[in-house]
Amino acid sequence: MVIYGVALLSLCYLCGVVLGDLLGRLIGVNANVGGVGIAMLLLLVISNTTSIKLNLNASTTTGITFWSAMYIPIVIAMAAKQNVFAAMSSGWMAIIAGVAAVVASFALIPLLSKLGQDEVS
Repeated sequence: MVIYGVALLSLCYLCGVVLGDLLGRLIGVNANVGGVGIAMLLLLVISNTTSIKLNLNASTTTGITFWSAMYIPIVIAMAAKQNVFAAMSSGWMAIIAGVAAVVASFALIPLLSKLGQDEVS
């Protein structure tokens, strides 16, 4: 059922926020550091583990899969919006660093896809 997906999503989000706050305190920053990313990783790990180990029925697995698939694009869109606003207000160095990271990521796609094909063969 979809409600189990929502429950799992909210549990992962709460754990991510707590862990992000703890991580921020450990490094001396008064902010949540990576809490949403931690929540996303927890959701991915738990949703993939539950379908294999717990032998859930089809509707429960579908609900968990639906919400895990919806969460990732939403988080990426929110993070991208925040990063663009922060870069625009921080000056040219932040914008250049962001563009360089995107260009480097695009340049690595052919290498990673070639490595992925070698493992499959």
